[in-house]
Amino acid sequence: MDKIIMKNLSFYGYHGAMREENVLGQKFFIDIDLYVDLEKAGNSDHVKDTVHYGEAYALVKDIVENKRFDLIEALVEDIAKEILNQFQLVKEINVTIRKPEAPVAGIFDYFGVEIRRKQNA
Repeated sequence: MDKIIMKNLSFYGYHGAMREENVLGQKFFIDIDLYVDLEKAGNSDHVKDTVHYGEAYALVKDIVENKRFDLIEALVEDIAKEILNQFQLVKEINVTIRKPEAPVAGIFDYFGVEIRRKQNA
């Protein structure tokens, strides 16, 4: 299956189980792979035959910046569900969220969650 790649999308949001995360907010980095049959778009050269990644980006931005979740597991699930609902050409999606400023006493690059979901048949 072909894919559209959206890497290292960066947003500021207010997600987390701790009160400080909901008040102060933090950065989130997101990678998304949209599994789509791109042959028709490749042959037609028309955006109507593919997934407009600018529109997908705007949807993800709206979710991360305007909704609130205690868990990044819920955030990533909502992103996958909304992309699959709004872009019928997407057969499958892989979403990774990285949280580099998680409130954990230690040295780390990030904590994250990755999920893969399929379009309902």
